[in-house]
Amino acid sequence: MSLVRLKIKGISYSQTQNGAYALILNEEEGDRKLPIVIGAFEAQSIAIALEKEIKPPRPLTHDLFKNFADRFKIVVKQVIIHKLVDGVFYSSLICERGEEEEIIDARTSDAIALALRFNAPIFTYKTILDKAGIFLKFSSKEKSEDDDDSIMVDEILQEGEAVEIESGSDTHGYREMSLKELHKELDKAVASEDYEKAAKLRDEISKRK
Repeated sequence: MSLVRLKIKGISYSQTQNGAYALILNEEEGDRKLPIVIGAFEAQSIAIALEKEIKPPRPLTHDLFKNFADRFKIVVKQVIIHKLVDGVFYSSLICERGEEEEIIDARTSDAIALALRFNAPIFTYKTILDKAGIFLKFSSKEKSEDDDDSIMVDEILQEGEAVEIESGSDTHGYREMSLKELHKELDKAVASEDYEKAAKLRDEISKRK
């Protein structure tokens, strides 16, 4: 079976259900997207890894794993999303230590959080992308790319893929803040280890760039 390389497009959240997140993966040479519903902690961890400016004062779980692996000279070479059963994705970490290679099962959200920290490529099989990959087609030209992602999350949730987490700060309030104020709030959120708030502030800052 042939492998297809994926890239991370971003993390989206539902406009209709508080606390629902989806990781959006894109095929590198194509337009299909692979949406994966993830938990709050994993969403925060992936968002922090994507945003290099956010430096947690203490290592998160995935950072700790990276530090541990570095100490014992273990490298994650790649991540493969190898199975899809009843809407659940299964992944493997392909690891190397010296000349030895090991394959370790992992939740897809954890695997991708680690792939980011090891700069490891992410792959899936063509058969999985054929089955679960989707194109976004909307007739209204007024919808933004962010709107499309949020709608996609809502469609996934309607099919029963729901994740319950605590709701964070209202992102609408961030739209009224200046970039300087957003950066100041981001620093505060990181210092207090409120990574859910930090991720939302980062998203708002990214939209302004």
